[in-house]
Amino acid sequence: MPVSTYRLQVRESFDLDAAAEVVDYLTRLGADWVYLSPLLRAEVGSDHGYDVVDHSRVDPARGGAAGLDRLAAAAAGAGRGVLVDIVPNHMGVATPTQNAWWWDLLRLGEASRYAEAFDVDWAFGGGKLRIPVLGDDPTELDRLELVGDELHYYDNRYPVAPGSAADGASVATVYARQHYELVNWRRADAELNYRRFFAVNSLAGLKVEIPWVFEESHAEIIRWVREGLVDGLRVDHPDGLADPGGYLDQLREATGGAYVLVEKILEGAEQLPTNWSAAGTTGYDALGDIDRVLVDPAGQEALDTLEAGLQGRASVWSDLVHDNKRVIADGILRSEVLRLARLVAGATSDTADAIAELLACFPVYRSYLPLGAHRLQESASRATRLRPELTGEIERLLPLLLDPQHPVAVRFQQTSGMVMAKGVEDTAYYRFSRLTSLNEVGADPDEFAIGTQDYHRRQQHRLAAFPASMTTLSTHDTKRGEDVRARVDVLAEIPAEWERILGTFRAAAPLGDPPFENLLWQAIVGAWPISPERLGAYAEKAAREAGTSTAWTAPNAAFETALRALVTATGDDPALREVITACVERVRHAGWSNSLSAKLLQLTAPGVPDVYQGSELWETSLVDPDNRRAVDFTLRRDYLERVDQGWLPPVDETGAAKLLVTSRALRLRRDNAGLFTRYAPVAVLGTAARHVIAFDRGGAVTVATRLPLGLAAAGGWGDTTIVIAGRTWVNVLTGESFEGGVLRVSDLLGRYPVALLAPEGIS
Repeated sequence: MPVSTYRLQVRESFDLDAAAEVVDYLTRLGADWVYLSPLLRAEVGSDHGYDVVDHSRVDPARGGAAGLDRLAAAAAGAGRGVLVDIVPNHMGVATPTQNAWWWDLLRLGEASRYAEAFDVDWAFGGGKLRIPVLGDDPTELDRLELVGDELHYYDNRYPVAPGSAADGASVATVYARQHYELVNWRRADAELNYRRFFAVNSLAGLKVEIPWVFEESHAEIIRWVREGLVDGLRVDHPDGLADPGGYLDQLREATGGAYVLVEKILEGAEQLPTNWSAAGTTGYDALGDIDRVLVDPAGQEALDTLEAGLQGRASVWSDLVHDNKRVIADGILRSEVLRLARLVAGATSDTADAIAELLACFPVYRSYLPLGAHRLQESASRATRLRPELTGEIERLLPLLLDPQHPVAVRFQQTSGMVMAKGVEDTAYYRFSRLTSLNEVGADPDEFAIGTQDYHRRQQHRLAAFPASMTTLSTHDTKRGEDVRARVDVLAEIPAEWERILGTFRAAAPLGDPPFENLLWQAIVGAWPISPERLGAYAEKAAREAGTSTAWTAPNAAFETALRALVTATGDDPALREVITACVERVRHAGWSNSLSAKLLQLTAPGVPDVYQGSELWETSLVDPDNRRAVDFTLRRDYLERVDQGWLPPVDETGAAKLLVTSRALRLRRDNAGLFTRYAPVAVLGTAARHVIAFDRGGAVTVATRLPLGLAAAGGWGDTTIVIAGRTWVNVLTGESFEGGVLRVSDLLGRYPVALLAPEGIS
């Protein structure tokens, strides 16, 4: 089991050899295991690796098998483990020639060996697989060309079935004989007949529950583990699988019980199924707790009022979620809803409507029948309240949906997570602007803040239930980097000021979409300074995901012109830049305080902390692909060398203070595991007690600042103290010694807003 991990995004521009070259730096930083993004061969040019096209080999563009050998050797030589991300749910099919399984499926149709591997409804397609690639011109099929034994549509190449072109027939005739049908891209919403990853047409779902599909898609992965190249696995999107628990059991058996994490988003108090062969999740639940303990609850009422004014009505998060999920179920995922309806005997005109309503009301990502059956009952109760005319159909569907063996129940479980992800993460998160640091993957924006007691309780539960679960603050999926969120958190301390400043921003560059303007300006303030290029890419994506003023499928030219003008003005308009700079200056130092607190909390709390690549300095990225930008490891090596020579960097724009905190916490935890065996809140007394969060991990004591603007307004720490064991302690961040018992917080936090104490004599 790792003590900690450090995530690297492996790609052509940073391959396995490049990863091997930073192992020494990661070791010095204090990381225990190297954590790698997917390595199997992906679509040519893929920057993320989740579009696997060949399970049999390490991607040559990422360094190939030899590169993995060298990385594994470097890690082993440094005493480091290796954790690798794997993708069992789907394959990349954007370029059929690159995927031998998909090519064979298109060539032979239902007769292909791989017809069993991909999740296709052949009957609905009239025996053909529908591929949504055609443009809107009704004569698009006239552009097909027969080139050898392939059909070409622009740059798209498709196979010709054996013998189907042997008689010299016309292109149209040859095309009609194929096992696939090219259809207009808009038809994917309601007429697609293969399961996808969410609504991504170029990622086709696999039926990994079929034994040979599991074996052949995992043979290379299992080889890595058995040969000692890889020590653990991170499973991407288990919610898409027909039987996640069964899959994890297979994986455990095949790998000899290797350390396994699942990318599982938990809602509220939901717990990971205890029957899963997994050590825990990838840590979004921890991220949500840390964000919220640093948010001032006193700001909620004013920000709620501001949000209601911007929206034109009181904004109820649960209603927004339901409505957006229903839009998704009726829109881009209508194909999945209709496929579910086709599995119901005696389906009526109400069946698809009832299924869509149940999906919209489903309170979590999915159930794992028989576990989670009560979630379906919750969904049915809400659905019948909202749509009483569907009561009869819902009652008819319930026994089927509760039967773990019924095909409609299996597929409903696979579909509910899709609807949740698209309706919430990719829509509602961009429409709800109250405090956008809370709009993060795996978190509930409806929960505004938590107090220190609640935070402590949640960490004690984590230690008791899933002590080896990962914790994180930033990932390749987070909407805002951890330090963007830390700065945005500060706005909860000054809601009236933010409302006034937002009014100035909106007047200077109006868009006519008040909630989106609030969301965008929070991103600008949180990520500042940010280049127009980065901001422009984010602004366009965020606006299209929100779908309120423009959309991916129907861009609003006027709105997007105004949006580009806003982005340009942030770089070119001196008056606007002056307002931005003044706002940033108001929250910047408090944001840095929050950042250091969040980092120390994450690195020392229960679980296995992951440091996302580069986030040992300020992590001010926005949504992907911005969060996969190249990392300057040369700069980080230089800062670490200086810190190790005794430099105590100021808390400033360099972020070197964060690297100090990160390295010292990681090293202490890796090299002194005995100091991190429990979790007990530390008593805090005095007038500023609410501004401290402190806990004892069994010898290592964490002390962090919260609500820094309020602390400053109250005059500082004053008489505030913490009570710890009466021994000599060393703050491993600064090297200062303190006698235990009752310690003045002002002494302890004189240089940095955080402290990490260890008993004297600990190296």
